[in-house]
Amino acid sequence: MSDGDRPHREHQRRAQPGLGVIVVTVSDTRTLATDRSGALAAELVTAAGHRLLDRVLVPDEPARIDDAVEAALAAPDCSAALFTGGTGVSPRDRTADVVARHFERELPGFGELFRMLSWQEIGAAAMLSRAAAGVRGDRLLVALPGSPAAVRLALEKLLLPELGHLVGELRKREGPAA
Repeated sequence: MSDGDRPHREHQRRAQPGLGVIVVTVSDTRTLATDRSGALAAELVTAAGHRLLDRVLVPDEPARIDDAVEAALAAPDCSAALFTGGTGVSPRDRTADVVARHFERELPGFGELFRMLSWQEIGAAAMLSRAAAGVRGDRLLVALPGSPAAVRLALEKLLLPELGHLVGELRKREGPAA
């Protein structure tokens, strides 16, 4: 291992295990029984050793999405809320906009990397995704596309490998000013 890899590997070693995650599917057409993306997200989260606190479905209505974000932020054990669906460019795709209003700080690298990895799989159509992530307090909020392939890509390649490290960083207390 090169010296440049050591700090990153040390962060991963000290990552927070067993985090509480809420999965919210935003759809007018799916039910919990037909929601493959939300089911996949729940499966991947638990397989990675985290706790699924809830899995819910809300319609593509800004007020309902907003309520789901607020509920996730109010859940005492929630470290991350994953929203699937509604991140494209159609008139009903408003999830990314609503979730982003709750960010104190955006994580632009997530969307950039997600679209780069998507481009490798689906080509130029990747630019239609408005996948986004940000933080509020010590909570991670993520808006993902609604396809199972996109959920798998985002969770396996980006979010789950760094979730414990990311939440650990968010939970650090500010030290004295430098």
